Order: sequence, then C-alpha cells, then structure tokens
Amino acid sequence: LHARYVLNLLHETRKHLKQLPNISHVSTCYSEEVTVCGDLHGQLDDLFLIFYKNGLPSPSKSYVFNGDFVDRGKQSLEILIILFTFLLIYPKEVHLNRGNHEDHMVNLRYGFTKEVMQKYTVHGKKILRMFQNVF
Repeated sequence: LHARYVLNLLHETRKHLKQLPNISHVSTCYSEEVTVCGDLHGQLDDLFLIFYKNGLPSPSKSYVFNGDFVDRGKQSLEILIILFTFLLIYPKEVHLNRGNHEDHMVNLRYGFTKEVMQKYTVHGKKILRMFQNVF
C-alpha cells in the first residue's frame, strides 16, 4: 500500500481512537457471538484463518482483538492495515486493545520497527512515528 494511503489510514484511525474512552465495554446476548483474539504477532496467515473460520467483521460479527498485533512475524504492518480498516468500517463491531508489543521500545527489540523501515524506505520514519501515535 502506498505510503500516502497508510498515513491517511493511520490519521483516521488515530482520530477515531481519540474519541473513544480508555475502557471499552463489549456486551452480547445469547443470540450474538463475539470472537476474541490475541497475540497475532505479525502472523497474517493466522488472521486469515480466524476470518475464514469465523467470518469477516460485519454488523452481525463482532471481534475483540487483545493486542500484540506486531513484532516477531513478518507481516505486522499488513495486520494493522487490515484491523484499522475494519475498525473504521465497523466501529461498533471491531474493538482493538493495546498489548505490550504496541510500544516503541518493544518494537525496536522484536522487529516491527525494522519491518516498517524495510517496507517503506522513503517514508518509514514518518509512518513509524504515526504508528506510535496510534498505539
């Protein structure tokens, strides 16, 4: 995805998240289902498998993602692009909680910083700074 679109997505995501309270309450009834996921750690195939088995986020399919989206795997950036897009499209059905890997120092150690800089050699620093603002 072109850097301009990534930066735009990050800007819109940050704007949306700033409007939310620090604590999200997600409730359901017996007839509704909520899929809770955690620790994707840059494994895009795992996210695709979750969507394959449970369906894509939609007004009838809610998701809670409990952080640790990035680091270790090679496709953290793609996971965030997908999750942020679904968050903006379905803000009442997609909930993202920050994990300890959504932290600048952890990103330096476990690979997300390197991944962004390799994929975006020209605008990498700006994109990385925006990701940190969103986190």
